[in-house]
Amino acid sequence: MSDFEIIVLGSGPGGQKAAIAAAKLERRVAIVERRNMIGGVCINTGTIPSKTMREAVLYLTGLNQREMYGQSYRLKEEVTVADLTMRTSHVVGRQVDVIRSQLTRNHVTVLTGSGRFLDAHTIEVVDEHGKGTKVTADKVIIATGTRPARPDSVEFDDRTVIDSDGMVRLERVPDSMVVVGAGVIGIEYASMFAALGTKITVVERRERMLDFCDLEVVEALKYHLRDLAVTFRFGETVAAVERRARGCVTVLESGKKIPAETVMYSAGRHGVTEGLDLPAAGLTADARGRITVDEHYRTSVPGIYAVGDVIGFPSLAATSMEQGRIAVHHACDEPLNAMSHLQPIGIYTIPEISFIGKTEDELTKSLIPFEVGVSRYRELARGQIIGDTYGMLKLLVSPEDRALLGVHVFGTGATELLHIGQAVMGCGGTVDYLVDAVFNYPTLAESYKVAALDAMNKIRRMARFAE
Repeated sequence: MSDFEIIVLGSGPGGQKAAIAAAKLERRVAIVERRNMIGGVCINTGTIPSKTMREAVLYLTGLNQREMYGQSYRLKEEVTVADLTMRTSHVVGRQVDVIRSQLTRNHVTVLTGSGRFLDAHTIEVVDEHGKGTKVTADKVIIATGTRPARPDSVEFDDRTVIDSDGMVRLERVPDSMVVVGAGVIGIEYASMFAALGTKITVVERRERMLDFCDLEVVEALKYHLRDLAVTFRFGETVAAVERRARGCVTVLESGKKIPAETVMYSAGRHGVTEGLDLPAAGLTADARGRITVDEHYRTSVPGIYAVGDVIGFPSLAATSMEQGRIAVHHACDEPLNAMSHLQPIGIYTIPEISFIGKTEDELTKSLIPFEVGVSRYRELARGQIIGDTYGMLKLLVSPEDRALLGVHVFGTGATELLHIGQAVMGCGGTVDYLVDAVFNYPTLAESYKVAALDAMNKIRRMARFAE
């Protein structure tokens, strides 16, 4: 008999939920994780620290209150890294305690160390002293996550040239920073440090940022970031980063030179698979360290599954959790509904972006007709109360059956507000529900009714013209 029925490699969102799901199904389960990384990258260096830092930035700079109290309003004149990390350390510590408690409460064995395959059903767990212990399992779930990709041409020193993990370990708030890469992580940090007063230059080889988002929303975000003195260099590629006594000079292929104290590379993520000895289990990873799986998260080797960022897109904590749960239920031959194709996307820039469903560009390319309903926070009482005069909510509605095709939100509370639209779409509802619903007043949720009425008025007007 194997030591465990299921062994999970990694305790991030996917691994943690997989282990707990297995325990709830009364399986003997173990999770392998390094001593100082319970909760994975998500808790220790990624999602939780960065989002906590964002909230600290918003609070200490008073950015959200400036519409009400004037552009010079600040809660703290000089915000230091210590101010930011104080709250971050507290939240991370509490989250680690919560996860440890959940694993203990559900009788999940924690094997401390790094795991690697000896064969498809045998794992060697090596602790920090180099001592290895062999354990066997009927099924293995790989949830080792990712690390920031580091281009070979760049010499990182974790002080002046850093990746996204290094952002939470900065010794001081830099006066200037070059952010290489206008993806989600790059733009989130760019907006945070711009709010702190850092002079930010974003370099992106593509012609636009966040090209999977609604164009109108991205343009609104770009406007606000420029208002925070962010400079964008689109269609540009970094040729070299030269160190100087006072920082770095980023040299672009076009010949432009950008001086800055700090350079942050946000060049995507790389799967943490190099230490797993995948060939011993009959597995391989691609050039980015990612593992290929099927719709049930099975790898090419029977009994081995993979979930979370290590399998690639969408690489979100929320979807990773559900992937872990689905993989375990399949491994345990327990019936479970497949994950919904409607997945919410949340981007914690300043201001926030969140959406679900299709964008205008996607619908246009697919030749699907749609009508747009828009609500702006400045027209809502709650928007005036909280001082958000730039936020907006957009509904994309089918004029044929009035189904919601997409929901796009920009502004305060966007990632929370989106879930109302998600619930309506997930239940197959139409814009009629939002038109007829009564929302608390004054709330930002009321924006759904305003946008729904806007869309319905346009659909009704078009119907009159067609008569």
